[in-house]
Amino acid sequence: MLTERQRLILNAIIDDYIRSAEPVGSRSISKRTDVGFSPATIRNEMADLEEQGYLEQPHTSAGRIPSHKGYRYYVDHLVPLNKLGPQEMRELKTFYAEKLNAMEQVIQHASGILSHMTSYTSILLGPEVFHTSLRHFQLLPLNENTAVAIIVTNTGHVENKTVEIPPGISVSDMENIISMLNSKLVGSPIYQLKTRMHTALGQEMQRHIAQFEDVIKVLDMAFESGSDQRLYLSGATNMLTQPEFKDVDKVKNILDLLSETPTILKMMAPVQGAPEIQVRIGTENDHEAFANCSLITATYAIDGEALGTIGILGPTRMEYARVIGILGILSKDLTNMLTERFN
Repeated sequence: MLTERQRLILNAIIDDYIRSAEPVGSRSISKRTDVGFSPATIRNEMADLEEQGYLEQPHTSAGRIPSHKGYRYYVDHLVPLNKLGPQEMRELKTFYAEKLNAMEQVIQHASGILSHMTSYTSILLGPEVFHTSLRHFQLLPLNENTAVAIIVTNTGHVENKTVEIPPGISVSDMENIISMLNSKLVGSPIYQLKTRMHTALGQEMQRHIAQFEDVIKVLDMAFESGSDQRLYLSGATNMLTQPEFKDVDKVKNILDLLSETPTILKMMAPVQGAPEIQVRIGTENDHEAFANCSLITATYAIDGEALGTIGILGPTRMEYARVIGILGILSKDLTNMLTERFN
């Protein structure tokens, strides 16, 4: 547990290091008007913070730099709720004021706006909800216990999913289900299938189909979102401008990983029920190439269902408060725009 003085000094060190990318000494911290302690007192506290793992001391310097543990404490306990400056607010308002013809363009353009505003690398994961709807649904029995749910979209995409069939559901019940779904849901956006099934078909299925609740559970599984995702990446070469990445091999490893679309898709996949904004620092990213990076992500949603993710990748010496503020505003505005377009 850090004392209030240690918290104040840790916060000052991280703020200075984010700005300078140089190890921070006790004398520079003592000159800050918001600290007010002598260099000797600050040195003692810095030594204690280093012993507890919040700071590190590079071999060639008497100053300290934050450790991953220090950044984690900073993000969890010290980052202020940053209000964006007038210029940043104007940039975001200008972006939303543009009359783009398709939401897909909005998502793609947002990637460039983020990398420009932050000078880091932006990654956006956009669902293909913009032009993907149900063309046909089929449920083919494999045996008494399982069936294959087949969803065909208007774009020609075919998705298969094996589902468990509850005991006692007859062939005629399954035929009725298929008939009702195709008559009521064809043309519905893929992401709305579960919601529309409950609202448009719930009462009808309850009247005509035995074991109604079991059938609904099967269909919920069949309609679990598995639609294709589109990945937008901007500012990858911004890594080259960061002092931490003067080592060409480090940058090459990062750029190589960014080119592995399946890996990035998995990292950026929206998680239902997760915090709106997530911060992964250093080794929390589970990829060696990102060991010296932080990834901050935010989800956007429709009707409470997370559909896509926007993220910023940069050095662990990142402007956390500012980036979290920008992502928070952008994710909320994307949610509002998607809701207005599709509801």
